[in-house]
Parts: sequence; structure tokens; C-alpha cells
Amino acid sequence: MADVQRTIEAFILDSLLLGDEERLPAPTDSLVESGVIDSTGILELIEFLEVEFQISVTEAETVPANLDGVANLVAYVARKTAADSLAG
Repeated sequence: MADVQRTIEAFILDSLLLGDEERLPAPTDSLVESGVIDSTGILELIEFLEVEFQISVTEAETVPANLDGVANLVAYVARKTAADSLAG
């Protein structure tokens, strides 16, 4: 899952922080509370997750427990990819 974390952090750094490494929060920090992401950024993040990891993010899954923080995102992607591989 280290690769997933690096991929997500790279997206956040490049797309949301415009390369400002000093603003990259710790994995367990809230992206919303730290000012890294807003509602538009969440939509960009969801699109990135769907394309990069070939998962489908449902409306019911767009909750902080899944999407607010790098650690939460890594765990969410792991659950989704595991569920998809079991289903397929």
C-alpha cells in the first residue's frame, strides 16, 4: 500500500497544493481542516481515484472516513480494490 500512498500524495501535491511540499499534511491529518481540499477539490480527488485505481466511488462512500486524509484514502482504495477483485 506504500505505492498507493505515494500515488495519492503525488496527486495532492501536484494538483491541489501546486507543488508546495511544506503544506502536505501528515497521513492522518484532515485534508479539509488543513485547508488542502475544498468541495471542488474533493470532486477532482474522486475522479483521480476512479481513473488511477479503476474503482467506482459511490455517493454514499463520499464521507470523511473514506476521503479525508491520506491514510483514510489508502485504506479506502485497499478496501475497494479488494472488493472488486473478489467480485471479478
